[in-house]
Amino acid sequence: MSETEEEKKKRRPGAPRILIAGTGSGCGKTTLTCGILYGLVRQGYSPAAYKCGPDYIDSMFHSRVLGIETGNLDSFFTDDQTLRALLAGRQADIHVIEGVMGYYDGMGFTENGSASEIASLTKTPVILTVNARGMSRSVLAVLRGFLESQSWPGIKGVIFNQLSPVLYPDIRREAQKLGVRVLGYVPRLPEAAFESRKLGLVTPGEIEGFRDKLALLYDSLKDSLDWDSIWELAESAPDLTGFAAGEEKVFNGIKIAVAKDEAFCFLYQDNMEFLRRLGCEIACFSPLHDSGLPEEADALILNGGYPELYADRLEKNGSMRRAVKKAVENGMPVIAECGGFMYLHRRLQDEKGEYHEMAGVLPGDCYRTPKLSRFGYITMKAEKDNLLCRAGETLKAHEFHYYDSTCPGDAFAAKKGGGRAGWMAGVADKTMYAGFPHLYFYGNKKAAYAFVEAAEKYGKRRKNITISETVRGKDPGA
Repeated sequence: MSETEEEKKKRRPGAPRILIAGTGSGCGKTTLTCGILYGLVRQGYSPAAYKCGPDYIDSMFHSRVLGIETGNLDSFFTDDQTLRALLAGRQADIHVIEGVMGYYDGMGFTENGSASEIASLTKTPVILTVNARGMSRSVLAVLRGFLESQSWPGIKGVIFNQLSPVLYPDIRREAQKLGVRVLGYVPRLPEAAFESRKLGLVTPGEIEGFRDKLALLYDSLKDSLDWDSIWELAESAPDLTGFAAGEEKVFNGIKIAVAKDEAFCFLYQDNMEFLRRLGCEIACFSPLHDSGLPEEADALILNGGYPELYADRLEKNGSMRRAVKKAVENGMPVIAECGGFMYLHRRLQDEKGEYHEMAGVLPGDCYRTPKLSRFGYITMKAEKDNLLCRAGETLKAHEFHYYDSTCPGDAFAAKKGGGRAGWMAGVADKTMYAGFPHLYFYGNKKAAYAFVEAAEKYGKRRKNITISETVRGKDPGA
């Protein structure tokens, strides 16, 4: 039965909601979040999902579970008003937020940008995921430590991951004495585990039998979790009334070509939403499978991803490589982040150490390194006027990559968020931003405007050329 407009009006802005936090990376919060989301869908609800911080892959898992696009909540990129507005703006029966890393882990050795900060800013009840594998009574010490470290009392519930059903009654009884609601446990289910790689979990599209694993997980969680208490906790979250996204300038007739396929899968859906709010049409294309860019595109976004895993196939698609190079050299505005930046190089080294020809816009090569090259939030100060900002202005960004470049660029002076380390980064001019750092448009609205304005200018020039060539009797596509 479709929802009526009256039923939609009865929904509370941003509520009910919960935040699934963890004691650290790898504790099982993504598995638990996906299991809860899948269970809610199976029970007939329409949940919305969010990921704290700049992560792409966990959001992809949420999307696969729900069959819809999901968003991020990031207190480094956005101000408090925008953060709450992003949460309040989505229509859902329940809002489920997944934390990032450990609950208190933020920039440097602070809670800035952490799940705990986002929970506090949004007044969202927190369910802590505690991995109990290899422990029995010791899990109580872990739980006690997290409860006593709170600056804001947000942890209201706990779920124990990889816990034996035999131990659960005793642990539940003792944990309740700490003043927290024990909402169940997740037994060890190796056949339902999600595989990992260097940047975290592999993408859901690479997991064989993903839906079967979810079904197996839910078959266990439907009995081992206290679903009624989870709902009660979510219902206790206050409404986010009064928080709405501000009005934006609207452009007309602008088409943005956006790379999206197996190789280029790291994109913020919030970025696409923001471009649509500005009146842009999003035209997705595949550098792997398509022969050229979408027709009448006014700008290009090459997202991050894993191009090194598909380097051979990207090389063999010569028509796409030539189309991208021609478009950029003709002045089409382009944002190329991380994997997209790698694609613009002359050559790219794959995971086996072999080099493959790429688009050839940039003269250098991209090569793999044995360790994580950059990781975390950064600010970037422009050395000169460019596509996104003027000299001296600052952008907020995020980096996470093992690859490096022989021409990393020097358009920006980058500085680690919360630290002193600095380096030069990015290739930029009046029509291009290309570099390893990722941008989030809700945290860089002025840069997004500049990009769309450049697309508008390019589109007008393109249309004038087309009209001129048509008048002269020349086929503009020749």
